[in-house]
Amino acid sequence: MRILVLVARRVPPVPSPILVEAARRLTERGHVVDFALPEEMVAAPTRLADGHDLVVLKSHTELALSLAAVLHDAEVPMLNPFPACAAIQDKIVAVARMAAFGVPVPRSWTTGDMTRLSGLGHRWPLVVKPHRGHRGAGVRIVGDQAELAGLDAPTTPVIVQEHVPGPGHDLKVYVVGEQVYAVRKRFAADSFTRPGDPVPVSAEVREIALRCGEAFGVSLYGLDLIESPDGPVVVDLNYFPGYKGVPDVAPRIAAHIDDWSRGRVPLGLPPLPMARELVGSKA
Repeated sequence: MRILVLVARRVPPVPSPILVEAARRLTERGHVVDFALPEEMVAAPTRLADGHDLVVLKSHTELALSLAAVLHDAEVPMLNPFPACAAIQDKIVAVARMAAFGVPVPRSWTTGDMTRLSGLGHRWPLVVKPHRGHRGAGVRIVGDQAELAGLDAPTTPVIVQEHVPGPGHDLKVYVVGEQVYAVRKRFAADSFTRPGDPVPVSAEVREIALRCGEAFGVSLYGLDLIESPDGPVVVDLNYFPGYKGVPDVAPRIAAHIDDWSRGRVPLGLPPLPMARELVGSKA
């Protein structure tokens, strides 16, 4: 099978050793693996589907998502499915979907007029995020009403969430199929470039992680959790993350992609449940 992996520019600009190792193992299993960075391609959308049997979407950029939509329309198999990736990338959609599936998330709102957040009875501080942000870009922490009033009117949709108190570090949870891993790292602007320290996965965190996969129909994904005094709360979700700090994860990723390519783990995007009971949700 010929597999196309759509990747993003990395910081620092070196190939992901995990992807390189996974590609090597897929090649040993008889596959041909091609990597493509959409921003460095000249692609004819009408011919994009030619020549590949499976697409693995690793990039989160707007261009990558547009190309993935074209491939989806052409019915090229994709891991993870494009509709799921598009929903995850939109934080407004993602938080609503997670809450509907009983995933604990922060209280959240969206607005185009920040002054209208007054009087909602929320706790300070608030976290303001671009609805399609990635790697922490554009995230603002607002400490009080005066800071909120000083914000410029958003030029793109935003999601506003109550800040979840935690121990000062994030729990990064990574999933490959039904295998769940976790690392702990202190949050910083460049923390996405550094591996965390592997830690055991509790039964509660495992259940939350797998419920996120069920909600979106994805099998390679990661989530950021804050270990709050009231329990774990999911503050971000990503399809096909970097898996930094997870020991020996490349063979597992390769095996999962191989299984998926052979139809051993069929996945689709489930509909939102009719029931709106937000079991365990903090929304």
